[in-house]
Amino acid sequence: MIVEFLDEARQELIEATLWYEDKEPGLGKRFRAEIAFVVDRISEEPFLWHERDGGYRRANCPIFPYYLPFFIRGEKIILAAVAHAHRKPGYWQSRPTP
Repeated sequence: MIVEFLDEARQELIEATLWYEDKEPGLGKRFRAEIAFVVDRISEEPFLWHERDGGYRRANCPIFPYYLPFFIRGEKIILAAVAHAHRKPGYWQSRPTP
């Protein structure tokens, strides 16, 4: 399936990557690799995660405290956010998704 990031989600990915890289050289690269791994898993098996109230699914990152909420729209997967698991729960739910 085709995976698309909402603009806000792409910006969150960039900001978090830069933040981790600033904390320790190479850490941002590891964060980005983990996000890529989770995105690949979502694209391969999007129905592996159960649908939650609101019609989205949530894939947790295995190491970093982030999750990727996503919607399945036909043959597309829309990533709504690259969300920190311990900050502002549900802040992204007001974002419009196609």
